[in-house]
Amino acid sequence: MKVSSVALLLSNVFSQSAGFTLLSNGHFYGSTSSISSALKASFLNDIKDNFGKNFPSSSPKVELPPNFKVPEPKPLTVTRSSDIPSLLKSSVALGLRLATGVFVLGWKIDSLFAEPEEGKYALKLGPLRLRDASAVLKEAPRPGQPLIIYEYEASPFCRRVREVVNLLDLTVEYRPCPGATTGFSNELFERTGRRTVPYMVDPNTGTEMFESDDQIAYMLDNYGPDKGTYDEKSLWPITFKTFSVASSGFASIVRDFAGSRRQPNARSDNEKMIPLELWGYECSPFVRPVREKLGSLCLSHKMVSCSRGSANRDKMVEKTGRFQVPFLVDPNTGIEMYESAEICEYLDSVYTIKESTT
Repeated sequence: MKVSSVALLLSNVFSQSAGFTLLSNGHFYGSTSSISSALKASFLNDIKDNFGKNFPSSSPKVELPPNFKVPEPKPLTVTRSSDIPSLLKSSVALGLRLATGVFVLGWKIDSLFAEPEEGKYALKLGPLRLRDASAVLKEAPRPGQPLIIYEYEASPFCRRVREVVNLLDLTVEYRPCPGATTGFSNELFERTGRRTVPYMVDPNTGTEMFESDDQIAYMLDNYGPDKGTYDEKSLWPITFKTFSVASSGFASIVRDFAGSRRQPNARSDNEKMIPLELWGYECSPFVRPVREKLGSLCLSHKMVSCSRGSANRDKMVEKTGRFQVPFLVDPNTGIEMYESAEICEYLDSVYTIKESTT
């Protein structure tokens, strides 16, 4: 994006009330007049180039269901017996993938008896207060803007990429393409002439690529720690392609290929919504149903990785006063909420077409 045009536009907008304008040479001049149409056009073109051809002028209108109440968070609690089969299936899928992505790369225990600190996460286990972190990610480069990945939940190739995202503790915007035929698949086709997923876009470098192997290598090279600080062989559940694809495929079978089809009653304008924000991690049995629901509704979402040892656990505690996943932030309605089953119900109530009762 051209920083100059953005800076000029914002400066003009914010300086309107003060009676001066920032010129391109950096000097303020006189009382303001309207921003030039050329500057506006340049700004909008920059935005479209950065976020894609389908960048909407405004997001569609959505409404909360009548009498909606945000549920009380109940960490590590199965609130409904009907959720048990889903949790068991997710746990089997977790086992098939050897719990890959549960821990960040270089996971370590900092303390078993951590003192309580405001804004700091610690796992309380009886008399223990466990503080963990990564021994290698602290100095790793962090992307200024989230990477964008076109994918869908049940794809074994996409799963490999998502697991590396968790290992590296990255925040990524996912654009669901159920079955590589619907959702953001059309946007992908307009962009590349293909519907192959996963497809990764790095707005920080302008790099775009197909192929899960290439994306994994790219993320490790650009956003991973120095390769001398960890054992690359420890990544074999992901980098041993035959095993990772086969086991990921079996995991998808266990989950009945959830997220691989667009939900029939999903709103046709869901792809135009402002991306939601989901805090969680790939292999959590509580997070997975929410990811599947977001995928089947074709809702883009920024995923904030929260594997064990993640620095984002502290950020959530700072933001909300607690740590629990999944945690959903919906900028389209202003809702922030925990609880997996209730989040899925909420998404259904807001982002589907209601049957007429007349």
